[in-house]
Amino acid sequence: MYGQIHLCVRELVLEKFGQEAWDKIIEQSDLNDEHDFMVFHKYSDECTFGLIGAVCKVSGLPLADVLEVFGEYFLTYCMRHGYDKMLRTLGGDFISFVQNLDSLHALLSMTYKNISAPSFRCERETDGSVTLHYYTIRPGLYPIVLGLVKAVARDLYHQAASVKFLSKSQHIIEGGKTQEHVIFKVQLVDVKDQKKQLSVRNLEVFKPAVREGFQISADQFCHAFPYHIIFNERLEIQQCGRMIQRVLNCPICVGMKMSELFDIIHPIMKFTIENIRTFINSVFMLGVRIRKNGHRFTLKGQMIWLEDIKHMIFISSPRISSLTELMEMNVFLSDIPLYDVTRELVLLNQQRIAEIDVAKQLDETTAKLKLTSKALENEQKKTEELLSQMLPKKIADDLKNGRQVKAEKFETATILFTDIVTFTNIASACPPMDIVNLLNELYNRFDQKTNDYEVYKVETIGDAYMVVSGVPTKTDKHAQPVADFAMEIVEEASKVRSPITGKPIQIRVGIHSGPVVAGVVGKKMPRYCLFGDTVNTASRMESHGVPGRIHMSGSTAKVLMNDDKSDYILRDRGVIEVKGKGSMNTYILVGKGIKTLHEPNDSFNDLPIAMTKSKTNDKKQPIKITDTNSNNTKQTKSKISKSSTCVLF
Repeated sequence: MYGQIHLCVRELVLEKFGQEAWDKIIEQSDLNDEHDFMVFHKYSDECTFGLIGAVCKVSGLPLADVLEVFGEYFLTYCMRHGYDKMLRTLGGDFISFVQNLDSLHALLSMTYKNISAPSFRCERETDGSVTLHYYTIRPGLYPIVLGLVKAVARDLYHQAASVKFLSKSQHIIEGGKTQEHVIFKVQLVDVKDQKKQLSVRNLEVFKPAVREGFQISADQFCHAFPYHIIFNERLEIQQCGRMIQRVLNCPICVGMKMSELFDIIHPIMKFTIENIRTFINSVFMLGVRIRKNGHRFTLKGQMIWLEDIKHMIFISSPRISSLTELMEMNVFLSDIPLYDVTRELVLLNQQRIAEIDVAKQLDETTAKLKLTSKALENEQKKTEELLSQMLPKKIADDLKNGRQVKAEKFETATILFTDIVTFTNIASACPPMDIVNLLNELYNRFDQKTNDYEVYKVETIGDAYMVVSGVPTKTDKHAQPVADFAMEIVEEASKVRSPITGKPIQIRVGIHSGPVVAGVVGKKMPRYCLFGDTVNTASRMESHGVPGRIHMSGSTAKVLMNDDKSDYILRDRGVIEVKGKGSMNTYILVGKGIKTLHEPNDSFNDLPIAMTKSKTNDKKQPIKITDTNSNNTKQTKSKISKSSTCVLF
């Protein structure tokens, strides 16, 4: 089937169910939304049936219902896409329309090569109904006819059609193919007065003007109609035009069998006089059995039953659609009678073929452009994702939109540093590749956890890993996500083993809260960097920390404990000497699970020992937070505010 069918299905689904349903159908059918929907490209029946099956699955409708809706919509699709005038002028009433569908298919076959179209014929019944016969080599598609008949009667002839399925049978035809024959009963009702009636054109009947006894000779008749054949009920040739022998490339004698010289290409049937009379209103195509240079000459025409002599006459013309076929068949335009429109059709269709070739190329180019556009969009998404990995999304969006990113001061943020315990010894004793694998495994685990908390990974240098919260998006809840992240990565680090000992590695974690300045530095490989004494202090918390522990400053501890909903467990480490900072009261984050108090008389008897265990003994200890107004805190604040040194990490 050609891409027109696929396009019709797509328009139907989009109109009835929407884009979301169509995307699911494409996914179910394994079709490509660009390559498998080109107008002049032919696709296998399996491809089309797979598309229809996906429509059934996504919509939840039975196959028969989907096919009937498709049949009804197919007429609408054709009317919208330039076939409206052709369809409206095909017949003056419903019966003549159906009887001429085969002619329309024959015409379309000049554009759509090797089209396998169905065949239709009608019979008037005495009760005013119509018996509709439908023939196809594609079994199971007859529900399409139900919808199509209703749409044709309604939209073209303003009638309501009641269609009843009568019978279905299958027959083996020429070529060993199986043909399905379905019979319907159609009752037409005029919409205006709702009376049962069949729309019949009132044509004035003219009698032919013939002089009695007037005849022409057989030679003159054969000259006037060079492509005609007259044969009897036994298919024996009685007379033929002068060009028939030429196309057969052999002399023809009276009595030779039609079935020995020709095959019926259309309608698909066995070559018998009964079948021909059954399809007497159809366009017939006879293919010459003897091929010339691999090419088969085909005659297209009309069968007329001559009742008075009980013979059949086939009046035809060469079925040639292009100048190329003329040359292949060794036929010239002068071999076609002047009255035969085949001359004009060949020339017009030659121009049409050129237009179709351009349309095909346009289809293919459009499909390639769409694929290129999608690939470009995917690459752009990858680029944006990569940029968002290097820079915060807010900053990346500003840079992408051409806006200048200015340095910004943040009054308070929380910074975390980590490093690997004994990393220098590990690095000196292991091959470089093992070190890379170790860091990659560890940092992949850390990176995954940054997605679970509101923290931004600033950078890694060697075994140092740095994150921040409260930058670039300001928030009062900046210490809590960092504390939660810290507990997670300590646990994740224990799952990574040293390439030397095979034992779990340990990390030191340091956290500090305070003011920072942030901005983008550089144009080539720009980085979002943090500046200020808070960065230094957080780094010192890590370097003065304890392996496997989370070491934090008093400012971070105070932020955590001032939160009414906080349930972090802290242990007072006491006053320690910090390089470049002097004496500082620091804390160890032990865990999370209960709200602790600051008074020394608080009891922690109900807590698990592991959560409040001292480093030197197993006694449970209260948590004490040094007041920020102490001398140590004032000294630190003074250093932050007066310092003119900015350290970049």
